Order: sequence, then C-alpha cells, then structure tokens
Amino acid sequence: MNLTIIGTGYVGLVTGTCFAEMGNTVTCVDIDDQKIENLKKGIIPIYEPGLDAMVQRNVDNKTLFFSTKLRDCLDGCDMAFIAVGTPMGEDGSADLKYVLEVAAEIGRYMNHPLIIVDKSTVPVGTADKVAAVIQQELDKRGKNIDFHVVSNPEFLKEGDAISDFMKPDRVVVGTDDRETAEKMRQLYAPFFRSSMDRMLVMDVRSAEMTKYVANAMLATKISFMNEVANICELVGADVNKVRIGIGSDSRIGYSFIYPGSGYGGSCFPKDVKALKKTAEQHGYKAQLLHAVEDVNDRQKFVIADKVIAHFGEDLSDKTFAVWGLSFKPGTDDMREAPSIYIIKKLTELGAKIQAYDPKAVHEAKEFYLKNLENIDYASSRYEALKSADALLLLTEWKEFRSPDFLAIKNNLKNPVIFDGRNQYDGERLQSMGFTYYQIGKRL
Repeated sequence: MNLTIIGTGYVGLVTGTCFAEMGNTVTCVDIDDQKIENLKKGIIPIYEPGLDAMVQRNVDNKTLFFSTKLRDCLDGCDMAFIAVGTPMGEDGSADLKYVLEVAAEIGRYMNHPLIIVDKSTVPVGTADKVAAVIQQELDKRGKNIDFHVVSNPEFLKEGDAISDFMKPDRVVVGTDDRETAEKMRQLYAPFFRSSMDRMLVMDVRSAEMTKYVANAMLATKISFMNEVANICELVGADVNKVRIGIGSDSRIGYSFIYPGSGYGGSCFPKDVKALKKTAEQHGYKAQLLHAVEDVNDRQKFVIADKVIAHFGEDLSDKTFAVWGLSFKPGTDDMREAPSIYIIKKLTELGAKIQAYDPKAVHEAKEFYLKNLENIDYASSRYEALKSADALLLLTEWKEFRSPDFLAIKNNLKNPVIFDGRNQYDGERLQSMGFTYYQIGKRL
C-alpha cells in the first residue's frame, strides 16, 4: 500500500519505518524542515534500539521517504496516519490542536477516497472531531469525496518499540465500515503469520478508550505495588518477597509489580490525567485514578527522602553519584522521569550531583536539567562515583545490573547505596560493608 504518516516523532517514525519494512511505500511527513533533512541523511531524532538501521535500510530500498509537503503526499495515498503529538493541556486534558490542524490540511488537499487513521493517543470522540473538520474543509471546496476515520491506537514500549510493532500482542482497529476494516486487515496481515485473531475490530469510541484504559491499568499496577512497598517498609516486611508471593498467582502475574521510584515517560502520566479529565467532563470523579496519580507523585521523592534521613537536611557538603536519568532503560526519554524530581530536591538542599546515563545525558543538559546548578555529567558509571558520598541507582540499565561492587566501594567516600529499582542482593551488599537502602524494605 501507499501510506502517508503525518508526524515523525516516536510513534510516527517507528510506525512508518515498520510498515516500510513489510514492503509498503511510506512517506513520513513533518513540518520541521531540519528534522526531515536529518532523516534523509539517516540522522534519527530519538534513541530507539535498531531504528536507525531499519530507517537507513528502507531509505536505501526506496520504500521509505521523508517530506515536508503533505499536499503532494496525499496524491495516490491509500491511507493517511495522523501521528502528531497530543500534549497535556493546562487542565490535564489532551490538547488536540495538532491533530485537528492535520485534519484540516487533509480536508484541504485530498482529491480521492481516503482512509484517515488516528494513530496519536486521543480521547474518546476525537475521530468524530477529525471527521467533522475534514468534512468542513471539503464543503468549503465544494468537494464530495468519500473518506473514513479509523482509530488505531499504538501500544509501543519505548526501548522495545520495533519488536512491539513487528510482533504485536494485538492490533486494535476502530471502525464501523466493513470495507475499511478489511483494508486494515490487509495492511496488518504481514505482522500476523499464523492468525489474525489478534486484530481486534470494534467501534471507534471503544478503540479510543482502549488505549487510555490500557495505560491507566498498567499505571495502577505500578502505583499499587509502590503503595504496598511503603506499607511493607513500615511493618517490617520485604516487598521483594511479597512481590514473588503475589506474582505466582496467575490472576495477578509478575508484570508491572516491581516496586520503584514511580512511573514516568510520555504516556502513563499524560494518559492517566487525560482519562481522569474525560471522566470529569462527563460528571464522574475517577477516584482510583486520582489515587494512582497521588501515589506516583509521592513515590518520586522516596529515594530523596531516604537520602535526607541518612545524611540530614543540610547537604551542602555532600556529593551524590546518580546512575540513570531516563525514565526507563532503553530510551533517552526523560519526560516525567523520577530522576528529575530527586535531583532537583537534593540540589535544593545544597547537594552536588555527578550523573551518568548511557543515552539521556544530552536530554538532561539541553532540556530537563538545563539550568540546574551543582550537577556534572560523567562519561562512565565509575567516573560518576569518584569521591561521592553515596550512589543513587535510579534507572535499571543493563550495565548497572552486575557492577564491580569493590570498585564502587573504593570510589565512594562512604559505602552507601540508595537503590530506586531494587536491583541488588541486599544481604550480599551488607556482608561487603555497604549500607544498602531499597524500596519497600527496612534497612
């Protein structure tokens, strides 16, 4: 098929590249001239393992193209995917400004029957708004062109997005038109070798709702386990053992029940707020979602609070090594990362930070910690440790999983570790002379 992907952010670029990988002819469109020029040269604006090689391969194979001119790309196009950002508005709702601007442009330039696919994460009712905007533009032109707006939410995990797209757990398609549903099946058939049972066709509003509910459910599991961890610590239980005890129940499972420093990223915080706002707009207070959010906001400061409890309120003569800045391993994304909140709180109390992250240092320097004083960036994990008073592990990158603990001890002024991801064997570290703090277990 001939596809146009509008928006070359995380979702749009991965989506377009993976469709091209399956033999479709794909043009990714963006209004950012520099980004498009960089993509043509093979310069990828995000870090996602394997994406750069896949982009280059499909550019070389002439199945993947980049453009700033949507008008030209709609000619001969079978489907146009809207994959632009939906940032959180001041009231917590999803801002549809960019989605509707794209819809208007499609309406101004389309000249043949077209399937328009909402790939962006959008609230219930957005497809209706997109259709209304397109129709309004067609009416202005005096054109009577058939089109259908489909909801096709993405379920991509940063750091594993290519695998998620190429081998999907499910593909959700929201449409009431049988012919459109069949064309979507044809598009996704190469991704399902044995059966199309994992392609779920439903009405548009249910598809739109599914995305928000999926992320809210995962966020709920995380906040629930963090709440349990805090209770475990108070009563003297070990949350690591509790997690194993409940995860063995097939109704619960082990996914997303690891205690930690709270969730971050581009999806969970924004989508929980948006679903909560949607409920409010319909006269319903989603109390559970409020609690999920409150627990997560509090959890981001747990490690900082442990540091303060150990070293005191005045940290002006203290230096802390920080391992991990991104909100999760496998990405350079720092949106709503716990590291931001922890580092800011400690530096406000006078602490100096020596931070290391395999991929997110540029994001920290240029955006999230840009104007922060008392922070230096190390080129390696062990460099960050030099003469620090303690180590804070905030992101569970693989290179942090099995470090040289003797080297850690020799580099630190004090053999103290604050583990925000419960990565290490506490008994082993204590036998080596470490003071080891973790989530959900007393010292």
